[in-house]
Amino acid sequence: MPLPHGTCLVTGGTGFVGSAVVRALTAAGHRVRVLARPKSNRRNLAGLPVEIAEGALEDAHSLAAAVAGCRYLFHVAADYRLWVPAPAEMYRVNVEGTGDLMRAALDAGVERIVYTSSVATLGLVAGGIADEDTPSRAEDRIGPYKQSKFAAEQVVRGLVAERGLPAVIVNPSTPVGPGDIRPTPTGRIIVEAAAGRMPGYVDTGLNLVHVDDVAAGHLLAAERGDIGRNYILGGDNLDLAEILAEVARAAGRKPPRLRIPYAVVLPVAVGAEAIARLTGREPFVTLDGARMSRKKMFFTSARAMRELGYSFRPARAAIADAVAWFAANGYLG
Repeated sequence: MPLPHGTCLVTGGTGFVGSAVVRALTAAGHRVRVLARPKSNRRNLAGLPVEIAEGALEDAHSLAAAVAGCRYLFHVAADYRLWVPAPAEMYRVNVEGTGDLMRAALDAGVERIVYTSSVATLGLVAGGIADEDTPSRAEDRIGPYKQSKFAAEQVVRGLVAERGLPAVIVNPSTPVGPGDIRPTPTGRIIVEAAAGRMPGYVDTGLNLVHVDDVAAGHLLAAERGDIGRNYILGGDNLDLAEILAEVARAAGRKPPRLRIPYAVVLPVAVGAEAIARLTGREPFVTLDGARMSRKKMFFTSARAMRELGYSFRPARAAIADAVAWFAANGYLG
């Protein structure tokens, strides 16, 4: 049964995944309000019939005003970077901001919440495929982003248990596709490879999913998900070499053939971060990214498929859409 119509607050609605959720909600006939910073880039909302509530996760007063009168909340916003000069800022947004927003939603009487977590909060299976029940170990949570998202999910779980927060948790894997305006770390890899600037690859792997399938999964979670339950919204598991081959195919280029050893990547990341501290620009290669590359981050969406009716298109189609969008919007030079 489709989600009954009502006003939906979407945080992060100007961003990559959030704007895809906004598109899915408006297409389904919902009234949508987007929490957006006063000076945010709203290009992803062009032409969409949305209301803007100016505010930020760091501003608790703005959160109470934004969620007032809303039937549903889709909390998609997060500080997603693999390198941050001040990790405390990321924790303020991802952990404290999430807690403030959830409490504001409780006070406002929101009927259903979909909290966008990440597969970063889940454990990994060496040589295998993880699911929602794979325990997360400290060594799996590399870097401030993964650590802050894990802590934020625990905040949500605590409020479900203690105050009856009506939240369903979704864990997207690695979304790609149109609207990646920043772009995300994975989007940057696609841009560099499609532009012919990726000389080689490391032996790692990701679960790749089309951003629009992730958005559809959010609506399914709101409609059919169990309160307090996790659902992985993922796609195909691919080695990085396979991903780059698909990018090359979509861009009409030859894929990189050079496999780069971890021992080479690590010192490059150290140097890149040293330069980043001087320039303030996010490095393309980070220490956390290098450390994560030692693991293959493979997941299954079987629970979401079985319980929500979730489905996803092949990774090849997701990559092709991403490359086409980046090319059409001038990212490939």
